[in-house]
Amino acid sequence: MKRQTLSSERLATRPAPSTGGTAEDGPEPRQGTRHTLAYGQYRLSYEVYGSGDRVLVWMHGLLLDADLSRGLARRLAAKGNRVVLLDLLGHGRSDKPRHAGPHRMDLYAEQVLCLLDELGADQVVLGGVSLGTNVSLLATVQAPDRVRGLVLEMPVLEWAAPAAALVFAPLLLEVHYARAVLRLVSRIASRLPSSGLGPVDSFISAAASDPDETAAVLHGVLLGPIAPTIDQRRAITAPALVLGHGIDLIHSFSDAKRLARQLPDARLIRTRTFAELWVHPARLTTEISEFLDRVWADDEPRN
Repeated sequence: MKRQTLSSERLATRPAPSTGGTAEDGPEPRQGTRHTLAYGQYRLSYEVYGSGDRVLVWMHGLLLDADLSRGLARRLAAKGNRVVLLDLLGHGRSDKPRHAGPHRMDLYAEQVLCLLDELGADQVVLGGVSLGTNVSLLATVQAPDRVRGLVLEMPVLEWAAPAAALVFAPLLLEVHYARAVLRLVSRIASRLPSSGLGPVDSFISAAASDPDETAAVLHGVLLGPIAPTIDQRRAITAPALVLGHGIDLIHSFSDAKRLARQLPDARLIRTRTFAELWVHPARLTTEISEFLDRVWADDEPRN
């Protein structure tokens, strides 16, 4: 794959309505830069907050985008980390091919490694929410020597497979056969003003997506592997922080517990709600920040 930065721009100090960023008080650095990266024939968008060698690459959930985690990026950047929010193909400001093939999760993992090459980072911490967690695991299996640690929130593994099938199969049928209604919803959502709250704007952006683009993503993630095998997970030696809750079946706490047991060096934290990191972030941000401090404390690269 050809790897080349196509463009970059500085994000506003206080996010403009079109960015969907979270307006926050406090000492966090508000400015970030948005960049565009070539991945084969497609363009990927990513945002960078902070600077330095302590790089955390963070990924969104299914159909969401970087807006979801801007607040987290700013808070962790204020603690000495360089946080990179990647919009995977078909999400956010990245290109949105309308066929399923490019949206396999193992290809999403390849996009992460493409980003690491672009950043010139030998080792990073990978993490994300739901889809972002599974892609982080797949990328670690593909290139274990490049992953210093993992922050994994709401994994979707074997325990959740029946619930995921019950949700995503009807949703895929809906976007295929109810295009007229969904296009109307898309047009309405695209006209909504920014709320100024990153997570809210991320969901609005998902609702504003064209149904054909949404169908391609949903179909694509069902084509290939959605997570490494159990044996592959047991071979991951990078330290991991696993965050899970017991509220919904797709993000089962049983999956989070099993993942923490399968990874040789993992710690499990039960979150109070599925949205704690977005709505009441202080506790979990502190846990993540302290985990990053421990991961980077040893100057020797981890394999």
